[in-house]
Amino acid sequence: MSSDLTRSDKARSPRPDSLLVPMPRTLVPQLGDPVAQARAELKAALAAIEEKANFPKRAARATDRAVHRARAFAQTRPVQAAAIAVGAAALVGLAVWEGVRLYTAPRR
Repeated sequence: MSSDLTRSDKARSPRPDSLLVPMPRTLVPQLGDPVAQARAELKAALAAIEEKANFPKRAARATDRAVHRARAFAQTRPVQAAAIAVGAAALVGLAVWEGVRLYTAPRR
């Protein structure tokens, strides 16, 4: 009876392939061939430079994170989120009003 349980547990266990985590592009595996090692290091360095220098991609990720945090905040604290939205709208409205007033003011 216990052997049946272990066989059924083994059948349901995940494959070892599904437990593997994908390696980042900037990680260099240790290779035996020095030429292959140099190529892997160069590839990783170029990937790291691309990650660092690609400002639009970094800005998009930061924006996505901020939107996610704002939505989570709005879900957990809707009253405070509404108060922040009203305050931000009032602040923008006052800034526009002041800009128009200064633009249309008579010049001396």
